[in-house]
Order: sequence, then structure tokens, then C-alpha cells
Amino acid sequence: MTEALSLHAGQTDAGNGQTLHASQAVLVLENIRKEFPSVVALADVSFDLRPGEVHAVCGENGAGKSTLMKIISGVYAPTSGRILYKGEERQFSTPLEAERLGIAIIHQELNLVPHLTVAENIYLAREPRKGFLVDRKKLKADAEACLTRLGMQISPDTLVRQLSVAQCQMVEIAKALSLNAEVLIMDEPTSSLTEQETRLLFKVIHDLKASGVGIVYISHRLDEMAEIVDRVTVLRDGRYVATNDFAATSVDDIVAKMVGRSLEEKFPERTSTPSEEVLFRAEGLTRHGVFNTISFTLRRGEILGFAGLMGAGRTEVARAIFGADPLDAGTVWLGEKQLSISSPRDAIAAGLAYLSEDRKAQGLAIKMPVDANMTLANMEEVSNRFGLINFRKHAQAAKDYVDLLNVKTPSIKQPVRLLSGGNQQKIIIGKWLFRKSRIIFFDEPTRGIDVGAKFAIYKIMDELAREGIGVVLISSELPEILGMTDRVAVFHNGRITGILETARTSQEEIMRYASGYGPTTHNPSTNKMPN
Repeated sequence: MTEALSLHAGQTDAGNGQTLHASQAVLVLENIRKEFPSVVALADVSFDLRPGEVHAVCGENGAGKSTLMKIISGVYAPTSGRILYKGEERQFSTPLEAERLGIAIIHQELNLVPHLTVAENIYLAREPRKGFLVDRKKLKADAEACLTRLGMQISPDTLVRQLSVAQCQMVEIAKALSLNAEVLIMDEPTSSLTEQETRLLFKVIHDLKASGVGIVYISHRLDEMAEIVDRVTVLRDGRYVATNDFAATSVDDIVAKMVGRSLEEKFPERTSTPSEEVLFRAEGLTRHGVFNTISFTLRRGEILGFAGLMGAGRTEVARAIFGADPLDAGTVWLGEKQLSISSPRDAIAAGLAYLSEDRKAQGLAIKMPVDANMTLANMEEVSNRFGLINFRKHAQAAKDYVDLLNVKTPSIKQPVRLLSGGNQQKIIIGKWLFRKSRIIFFDEPTRGIDVGAKFAIYKIMDELAREGIGVVLISSELPEILGMTDRVAVFHNGRITGILETARTSQEEIMRYASGYGPTTHNPSTNKMPN
């Protein structure tokens, strides 16, 4: 008999010990199994969702969460098992069919059309019409209503390609809300949002609960769940582990169920110690209208944090140093050598690497296999003098870094799009290690990956610093900044308002600097220094 929770009439709910009839749930998944060639993604998993509740689904990457959500939303058909929706057995053949019946999903990976407007994206394929023509006036008004509900100050006529990642995430949420769904699946909805945007989203979630909408909530940010989640189901390795009332459990207990072991430490013990040698420095970096007079140093073996609110200029500075965006003024130095960087090619040749916050769009050739991605930045190393690839060297290099970084993949020929977020991130790191990069910028490296994979990424960062590589960690998560860095440069409105010793600061102090309320003069005793 399976351990999975089954909700036939008269069966006990594992969450609260009460008897729950299937008719009380808007959605019931019973003994769902999904097999792919040589892989069992889900093994007899059961799950239920009640009207007006938020039911979280937790698990490490590869636990089966996304597969389960794709079955609910009509992307995949289950190999076996039953789906009951509003008391009737259903099998959704397409996402459009699921949407028509009242099931909507907000994907973690953005599904927007860049060259269309915000309004056109929200109502894509569902545009209001006057006869054969799109009713532009109603389209704009309806979209504006959705945006206003989310507290967004964006014109519905704005092209999506002009939006930030966080704004695109909010458009995805507005798109799902426009469906007036009875079941709403949220896959990492806050991964790109600021604290203020997250607060607005939580208010919308409370409103949806009050109106009877059932919400399936997937997030790796377990601490934020206490505000909105009613019950939590944990999956591990494609199997059901437990369902509990959220109020009756703890984050530590959820994590232990997810990874199958106690995880007492969120961050590894630091083994690297920065030297006094300045490995990299930036002086007076300016890009008009974006950031101004940015100066900082990075010591050999140091992990330097970039902290600040969304839009403060952290990513923009990293991109400009890497040559992805132009600089109007300023210089960068690697050791005693001044660098001339006008493109990413120049930066790579100089020994700099940048791991983008949008790893799938800018960090990976997502349809290509593991080995091709691993060697992409250093093809000359596995090619002969005529430019022809030595496939033996190519395969060996990929295998070496797969083993070094413990990438979980069935083969180096596996397309990277089929791997978990944590393993994809390891492949990008491997790509830059194979290039023998000396400075690595990590931009939101743990966004959208689970606690076990986060720990692995943190260990890799520490090992890189121990090897003398300079590491810059750009993160919106202050516990991550405090847990992994030696110093932190705090950004506000395109300027560095302070550089703080991590061991002698706090989340509250960092937030003061990030909000523009830090000291305006250098205090040598505390190493708080504006730039």
C-alpha cells in the first residue's frame, strides 16, 4: 500500500486527523504516477486542494513538484492515477483546456512575448473583441484593472522587453489573475520580487483565499510561507512524504523531510580567508542615469557581497564591468593591470566571469547538452589549431567538471533544460572554471533552487575563494549575504552608500544603508565608507 495521502470518502487527512471527503476538495490527485523513458518522475503521489486555502508543495529540485504541477495544468498526462476536479474525474489534454475549466498556473520561467505590450501579454489569445477586431479600449482597461489590483505602476501599453525581471514576474501574475481561476498554481512567484512587491502579492493571495480560490504554492523561501500557507505537502525523489497543517510544523521539520536528513546549518563553515592582496578594483565607475562613481576593491580569496533594494544598481554595475553594458567613466584593474573592456569577449579574455540572474536566458544554451555548455566559453582548449573539436578532449573536460561539481545528470549528452535549477547553476560555474576565470560575479545564484542545492553552491563559492579566486555575490537575500560574505558593499540609487565588515554588521544596518539612511562620512573604526 502506498504511503501517499488518498482522499476517498471516509479517509483521514494526514494534516489534521479529521475525516475529509473528496467532495470537500476542489482538486484531488490520487495515486499519480508519471514515467519518462528510463525515469520515474512521480511514484503514486496523492494530493488535494480545498477551496479558499493555500496548500504549499515543497521538495528539493528533482522531487517532482514541477511534474505534478504540469499534470494538474494539462502539460503532461499522468501514466496512471486519477484527477478529480470539482468532484468529477478529469484528464486535461492541454493547458488551454485546463484554463477554460478554471485552472491557471504562474510559471517560474517567464512565458511572455517581449515584442508585445503588457496588455497584449495578459490577454494573449483571449483578447476582447468587437466583431472580428480586437477591442483595444477594453483590452487596455481590463489589463489596467489587473495591474492596479497588484499595485503596479506600469502602463498597459509598455512593451514587455522594456520591463525588468521583477516587473515581468508581476505581469505573469496579472495574466493568471485575469483568468478568474478557481485553482491557481503559483510556482516561485516571489523569486524575482522586492519585499514591497511580495507584500502586495500576499495581499492579493489573502483576497483570493477569501473569495474561495484554491492556491497551490511552490517556493523555496520557506520562511515567507507562514503568512499565507494553510497546509504543506512534502515530496522527495518523486514520492509523497507528508502533509501537515503549516501551523503545526516548523521550517526545520519541513527541510528535514525534504532532504531526508537534519539540516542544522544553512551555510557551510567558511574555510577561505581573504589576503591583504587586492586582486581587483573598480574606480569611479559611472553610467549616466544608472549608477555613479562606484568604487570598491576585491581581495584575493574574498567573497564580497553586493546588497541593496531592487533597482539600486548592483546588477547594472556587474554587467558594465563584464562589458555587457557601456561605461561612461571609470576604470577597472586586475592586480596592477588596468583593463580595457568594451565587450563580454574582452572581459572573458581578461579572466572575468559573470553568472547572470537569468541563467536560462543568458547563462545557458538551454537546448544543448551538458558537455557543450560546459566547454562553451573555452572551445579553443578542446580544439586543434584548425578549429576542429577534439571530441575525446571535449567529453573528458565536461566529465571532469561534472564530477568535480557533483552535477546530477544521467549523461553529459543530457540537454540542460531537463536538469534541475541547482544542476544548471553548477554547469554555468563549471563553464567559467574551465575558462580559468580569476574573478567571478554571482548574480542571485540561488534564486529558485532548493535548500540542498543552495548549500552545494555555497560550498563551491567558498572553495573558489580558498583557491584565490575573487568572488562577488549579488543577492537580495540578506541572510545569504551575512552567511557567505567577508564584506558587503551596499547600494542605494546607483551609489555605494557603505562597505561593511560582514562579521560586524546586521540585517538592520544593511537595510539602513540600502534605504539611504547610512552615515555620509567614512568612519575608519567600523570600515563604513561611502563611495
